Amino acid sequence: MCRNIRPLFNFEPPATEQEIQAAALQYVRKVSGATKPSAANLEPFERAIAEVAKATRKLVESLETTAPPKNREIEAAKARERSAHRYAVAPAPRPSAASPAPRRVVAQRSASRRQPGAR
Repeated sequence: MCRNIRPLFNFEPPATEQEIQAAALQYVRKVSGATKPSAANLEPFERAIAEVAKATRKLVESLETTAPPKNREIEAAKARERSAHRYAVAPAPRPSAASPAPRRVVAQRSASRRQPGAR
């Protein structure tokens, strides 16, 4: 669930209200363990999202840095590249005609393990 929470600080253009709300929603979902609250928990769930969004907005607006703002497109491309590398599937090795087929190993029963009723 938390993979959808993205860094929001030091970007040009700054984080939008929708991005802050999305991060707050993901956080509340993770903490509560529910992606969709029951009717009884809907009001506290929505209140928590609003409070987390407010705290997030306040935090992002108060942080300071001397680093230049990051470009969203460049950071998204880097993330896609890391993801492609992380989840790349290596092709299965082809069996060659010279190599023998793998053997199945059959476990043997130990002498101490006897079947019920056997003497």
